[in-house]
Amino acid sequence: MAPEPYGRTRTGEAVTRHTLSSPLLRVQILDYGGIVARIEAPDRTGSAANVVLGAADLAGYEASDAHFGAIIGRYANRIGQGRFTLDGQVFQLPQNAGRNAMHGGPRGFDRHVWRVEAAEVRRLVLTRRSPDGEQGFPGNLDIRVTYSLPEDDTLAIDYAARTDRPTILNLTNHSYFNLAGEGAGSVLDHAVTIEADAVLVTDAHQVPTGAIRPVAGTPFDFRESTPLGARIRTADSQLALAHGYDHTYVLRPGDALRPVARATEPRSGRGLVVATTLPGLQLYTANMLDGTVTGSGGGLYRAGDAVCFEAQGFPDAPNHPDFPSTALRPDEVYAARTTYRFTVA
Repeated sequence: MAPEPYGRTRTGEAVTRHTLSSPLLRVQILDYGGIVARIEAPDRTGSAANVVLGAADLAGYEASDAHFGAIIGRYANRIGQGRFTLDGQVFQLPQNAGRNAMHGGPRGFDRHVWRVEAAEVRRLVLTRRSPDGEQGFPGNLDIRVTYSLPEDDTLAIDYAARTDRPTILNLTNHSYFNLAGEGAGSVLDHAVTIEADAVLVTDAHQVPTGAIRPVAGTPFDFRESTPLGARIRTADSQLALAHGYDHTYVLRPGDALRPVARATEPRSGRGLVVATTLPGLQLYTANMLDGTVTGSGGGLYRAGDAVCFEAQGFPDAPNHPDFPSTALRPDEVYAARTTYRFTVA
């Protein structure tokens, strides 16, 4: 399908919507923020429905802080006090989440129109240069994000980047999934499995303390398939701080593409398998949706109406030398892949 106009930003930039399609999936992506605005997947009867949340229009995406379906960068998740040291130099970032930097700052990668390098039936390539000093980050950074349908049932996202100066980089996609369909209500009946034995402990500001907590015997244990709602109301200080799940799982070692999470929805039979090359996975139960956002289907979104599986590096890693490094240097190429495979049972 040919690109479709999707309006203009507040600053007058034209935005287009691109559609990827296979016999099983139909995916719509905006060049604004690289937003995955729609994924249509079949249920056990063959009936397709959109399984990701999104805003009703471009103005809704611009107004929302939910980051629906977007590319998040330069640094996904939080950096404590918006400050880090690299090669002995201290960098101060905008503090847009209380005292912390969050998701790349107030104008992160999700707030820009990206250049379309290639647009095909099963492949879309977006690029942009993040200039030295953008949102406080050092180095001119050239990023390429490729969306593709390598299999009929799979959406793949490939990230690549280079810098001309030492910097930090942590990219993810912030899609909100509801396998019963967008606007279907709570996802707490989704049964989830996560291939991780531990989570990062966070402080009162949801920044990692540096401690790693085994999941065994806690509400964070998803090593066996468990409904999201089974333990979400357990009296656990970490759940209380986040108002639900909003935590980084420490994935088992390895940088090869491997399955790290699964979700199934009992009514539709739809399933999702997430695979990634990255070391962390943020499980987020959309705790901050408060009924003020009108969704793409015309309804209001509330907490628990979706689940995010954000494959990424560790939050605040530049301030924790024992965490996997998120530094990127001029002689290196950043490369990562995350895939979402849709199944039916």
